[in-house]
Amino acid sequence: MSRLGTAGLALALVLLAVTLAGVRAQGTALEDPDYYGQEIWSREPYYTRQEPELESFSPLLPAGPGEKWEPRPQEPRPSKKATNPKKAPRREKSAPEPPLPGKNSNKKGMKTRGSEKAASDDHRVRVAHEDVRESCPPLGLETLKITDFQLHASTAKRYGLGAHRGRLNIQAGINENDFYDGAWCAGRNDLHQWIEVDARRLTRFTGVITQGRNSLWLSDWVTSYKVMVSNDSHTWVTVKNGSGDMIFQGNSEKEIPILNELPVPMVARYIRVNPQSWFDNGSICMRMEILGCPLPDPNNYYHRRNEMTTTDDLDFKHHNYKEMRQLMKVVNEMCPNITRIYNIGKSHQGLKLYAVEISDHPGEHEVGEPEFHYIAGAHGNEVLGRELLLLLVQFLCQEYLAHNARIVRLVEETRIHILPSLNPDGYEKAYEGGSELGGWSLGRWTHDGIDINNNFPDLNTLLWEAEDRQNVPRKVPNHYIAIPEWFLSENATVAAETRAVIAWMEKIPFVLGGNLQGGELVVAYPYDLVRSPWKTQEHTPTPDDHVFRWLAYSYASTHRLMTDARRRVCHTEDFQKEEGTVNGASWHTVAGSLNDFSYLHTNCFELSIYVGCDKYPHESQLPEEWENNRESLIVFMEQVHRGIKGLVRDSHGKGIPNAIISVEGVNHDVRTANDGDYWRLLNPGEYAVTAKAEGFTASTKNCMVGYDMGATRCDFTLSKTNMARIREIMEKFGKQPVSLPARRLKLRGRKRRQRG
Repeated sequence: MSRLGTAGLALALVLLAVTLAGVRAQGTALEDPDYYGQEIWSREPYYTRQEPELESFSPLLPAGPGEKWEPRPQEPRPSKKATNPKKAPRREKSAPEPPLPGKNSNKKGMKTRGSEKAASDDHRVRVAHEDVRESCPPLGLETLKITDFQLHASTAKRYGLGAHRGRLNIQAGINENDFYDGAWCAGRNDLHQWIEVDARRLTRFTGVITQGRNSLWLSDWVTSYKVMVSNDSHTWVTVKNGSGDMIFQGNSEKEIPILNELPVPMVARYIRVNPQSWFDNGSICMRMEILGCPLPDPNNYYHRRNEMTTTDDLDFKHHNYKEMRQLMKVVNEMCPNITRIYNIGKSHQGLKLYAVEISDHPGEHEVGEPEFHYIAGAHGNEVLGRELLLLLVQFLCQEYLAHNARIVRLVEETRIHILPSLNPDGYEKAYEGGSELGGWSLGRWTHDGIDINNNFPDLNTLLWEAEDRQNVPRKVPNHYIAIPEWFLSENATVAAETRAVIAWMEKIPFVLGGNLQGGELVVAYPYDLVRSPWKTQEHTPTPDDHVFRWLAYSYASTHRLMTDARRRVCHTEDFQKEEGTVNGASWHTVAGSLNDFSYLHTNCFELSIYVGCDKYPHESQLPEEWENNRESLIVFMEQVHRGIKGLVRDSHGKGIPNAIISVEGVNHDVRTANDGDYWRLLNPGEYAVTAKAEGFTASTKNCMVGYDMGATRCDFTLSKTNMARIREIMEKFGKQPVSLPARRLKLRGRKRRQRG
């Protein structure tokens, strides 16, 4: 019995030690790696082999006949920092910490000092004593993951300057009114003001990023501040620098974000910023983002239920120019039968504008098969669209190989073109700044300072002036409006990237396209230019307004957030009245937009898709953003098969190019491609459609568009006019047909000479 008693006592002691160790582990800042991998979106790249040198890649990537892949030599680039490119104070270097399992990061390992006592254990705020610092992502003030109810402040000047407006990169309305201003601003200018974030769970806080107030009229920013943390929002511990409170250097102007890392990570639920000084002629105003890693809480069902995950095995990371080309190469090798890589031209700095074609017969236009395109990165700092398109390329390839019936049908019935980066020069600038410190505009423009989004010719004014003079359609058609000569001159202020897109769209008969942008969450459809020149906002519909509304709604309604009436507005505009869509001109007028140009110069119906409030989200947000947009990206592509399609041929069965397709009641025509095939996007209904071509007799028929997906076939056979037949016969025998009006003029001139 004594032996059994001794053994039982020993076993009890062992169990007690294990239990205490478990409690201690739960109370420290170090998490269980397996569980932590569930908290952060964990995705291994779908290709894991070491990246080979691009020079070894040799398949043809034609932009024209005979062109080969010519990789641009890349200078060595320092590793990219998502949240700390250059502003952090210098600290003693240490070895970078290896990333946690499955965690992607677009920020370098932070630097650290020697261990410093930053808080007392009496306040139950834990300090993570580590030799190496972990790089934590933003909590989500900018992405709205942190709700308005989690932001609090000591005082506020007014509601529009409340704590809920203290988000990094938030933009003020033009009037900076009572509801939508550009920062949190304290009601008084003294040292007792603060703004705090409730993370709603224990979090390892590692840094603070601040900006000043976004304002056209005022200059307000905080030049220094203290940081405090708490577990109960009553007892606060100030971050120390040795024995005294640490004063962090703030901003020196209002737009450039500044990162300050905590000397030692602090584990708490609440974090507070307490301004200590501010711009002499301004007030206490700031926008901010907090860097922190939420600690695991297996007992909190609410957090586990709301974590966004994805089952798609894709490469969730930010890709610079070299990495983007490498990714295209990998996809091309995985799906060589349905992909082709080509470039449409070069940027101002000489970077090639690469596109990926996805089709069952890449490299050729198939008669009767519509052409679709996605474009992203016209603004180089709006990088979410770029990454979504790279994810889409991977997804289409993988799902096609997996025999996903929906994707197989889409690839076999559509010729898809994806241009992920229209402004690679601008992206490289934004990439150097990183996801949090790039600011709102770094990299927006091309290298020569041009905004591609409104760099296209203004064809709207040409059309509207002609309509006002009532000389349409004799002089100015309602479609295929010619580009003005001044725009084509070498001296015109036109970006190289803009010229490349124009040539691309003139070469390929696109039917539908979407250009992905950032900074908002809405789909904008043309017109983008107001018709009344004295207005800045005015609903200006196209003749195809009902079609554009449907196209916009098809994307917005399948997005996880766009039509959610409960979601917070990104900045100042609430687009829920039109269910996540907006007419571009009623939002803000833009002359020379890609949307208007596409509609008036080509057959393509183009829309602008704003895919997120945060232009440059952290890598950890990419899986969630992919889930938000994946279905929308696919549904929008499928809309290219809505309406009517067909062939316009002569009596010998030969296709007639440039034949005009008119729909009764819609003052906008389209034209046939080189093979005589056409596509006309229309909503369900019955339409009287007319096909006409020079030298042929026009033909009209009724075409019915149903609700089921798939364009209605509506072919035309045109007969040559009598004059055209006479001309053919006369030309065959070397004679020209007599032109009676010209003959009369000639006779009149002869009579005048005889009289004289």
